[in-house]
Amino acid sequence: MIKTRVLVVDDSALVRSLLTEIINRQTDMQCVGTAADPLVAREMIRELNPDVLTLDIEMPRMDGLDFLAKLMRLRPMPVVMVSTLTERGGEVTLRALELGAIDFVAKPKIGVADGLRLLGEEITSKVRIAAQAKVRKPAHPLTNPDGAQHLPVPRAAPAALGRLSTEKIIFIGASTGGTEATKDLLMALPADAPAVMITQHMPPGFTRSYAARLDSLCRISVSEATDGERILPGHAYVAPGGLHLSVERSGTNYIARVADGDPINRHKPSVEALFLSAARVVGPNAMGVMLTGMGADGAKAMRVLRDAGSWNVAQDEASCVVFGMPKEAIAADAVHEVLTLQAIAPRLLERLRSTGGASTNRL
Repeated sequence: MIKTRVLVVDDSALVRSLLTEIINRQTDMQCVGTAADPLVAREMIRELNPDVLTLDIEMPRMDGLDFLAKLMRLRPMPVVMVSTLTERGGEVTLRALELGAIDFVAKPKIGVADGLRLLGEEITSKVRIAAQAKVRKPAHPLTNPDGAQHLPVPRAAPAALGRLSTEKIIFIGASTGGTEATKDLLMALPADAPAVMITQHMPPGFTRSYAARLDSLCRISVSEATDGERILPGHAYVAPGGLHLSVERSGTNYIARVADGDPINRHKPSVEALFLSAARVVGPNAMGVMLTGMGADGAKAMRVLRDAGSWNVAQDEASCVVFGMPKEAIAADAVHEVLTLQAIAPRLLERLRSTGGASTNRL
């Protein structure tokens, strides 16, 4: 068996030892080395040619984000952030994902040894996913390595759709790579686009910052969903980390339902919960979008959504970081078209203009 070769970069000798132990317990991966700071890591990358890097943020001699920015520019490779700082409300995590990190794991603040061992399955799962992921240099990172923020190169504003029925809702499911993919899709929508409801696999503590970042970049308003709020055109609603998001009808209005519950397909929030509610409540007034992500969460529910009359699209393999969720949706015959990420928003708007927002379940 060919093992995934992992290089661990962390300034804590204890963490380096624990991560080495966790990785080497797996039959399909091997820790080929550890580095206490990015300068040592740089030489070890040249020498060992690892498949995946685990990277801390606060380290001596060079900040982890500075190193990540340089790495993605000069020698792009899969990186999983493993840092206590990633638990700090999401800003640092979002910067790392913008710079090209595949995923992140929040180290426990106290009880590091026991805490990391409990996180062993999550860490190794994300290393496996990272080893399969496509890595790309970020075209227009939103944050410079020094922390200064800037907007991407402006694009021409999409033409307004004009008055549309408040019945129409776009539903988006995403996981690994989805934070950036969803951002790109939402930035291509006009201010008067239909309402958008989003389930992105994220843990508690990150989605509020993520929604705020999207809101600062997009023409539509973006917020973390609140239980019972009315779903309005020109707004996007992000499922809170650790809670399921669904849609319900209240008289003539759609409302968001945010609730706790058991994980579905091992996820909370789950795309399945959102898409099944869309099929039940919105039906032919829905448009479903499956973006990059590992696994099959939402694929069967997307087929139910299609059968209820929605029009669905999946991101194509070439533009996905991980093709798992779109691939499963395609295999379930749940989608009408498979498009590059850049083509999805224009196609949605084209259909809305040509049909007046109506959806169909025919190819």
